[in-house]
Amino acid sequence: MATSRKFGDPALFGEVWADDYDDRTTLDPAPAVDFLAGLAGGGRVLELAVGTGRVALPLAARGIRVEGVEGSAKMAARLRGKPGGDGVPVTVGDMAEIPVDGPFTLVYLVYNTIFNLLEAERQQACFDNAARVLDPDGAFVIEAYVPDPAFFDRGQRVHALSVTEDSATIEVYRFDAAAQRFHSQKITFDADGVHLRPHAERWCPPAELDLMADRAGLRLDRRIADWSGEPFGPDSTGHVSVYRRAR
Repeated sequence: MATSRKFGDPALFGEVWADDYDDRTTLDPAPAVDFLAGLAGGGRVLELAVGTGRVALPLAARGIRVEGVEGSAKMAARLRGKPGGDGVPVTVGDMAEIPVDGPFTLVYLVYNTIFNLLEAERQQACFDNAARVLDPDGAFVIEAYVPDPAFFDRGQRVHALSVTEDSATIEVYRFDAAAQRFHSQKITFDADGVHLRPHAERWCPPAELDLMADRAGLRLDRRIADWSGEPFGPDSTGHVSVYRRAR
């Protein structure tokens, strides 16, 4: 798949992945929906990088007033085309800037999407703007993995994802440790040619997210290992972090 968009473009991920995102993303949204519904109260809820509505639509089906911000018009169109999609207003724009007005009782980012912002300054802007649109008693929730530098060998990684009689798919990474950023390509070779799916992330550990929250006037309220409520500990590979206004 060819694309003229650049790493860091808010629309890049959605424009590349929207066509088959739902087929590739098979995570059950129910645990996240249960958790988020408990924080929503009776107010408005905002999902950043709402995508095709994997979480937003079942949350809205519970009678919660869910809105979304999405960088890709293509992703937003997929959401609108689903049952209930017309009941979730979506603004196409940069999730770091949060181009909507609050207040919201809950703002959330799922599935590592905070890392799609490729500079620390843009991640900080996301925290700052989340704080800006939050209700005074509201919560900002982030789901992310805990970075593991051992994933890379001397700043790179190449591995085969699939090999069939008529195709092969590999994934290639290049990691800049100083910038905490990787660029990757998922490359498929088949009879129709070479197909590219680019992606990039700037990862950061939970403690760095907490510092960003602090600068935005938020504090960590609680952190768990996953949506089911497993305790977070030194061996946790992921986390769900809930931030609220500092008092």
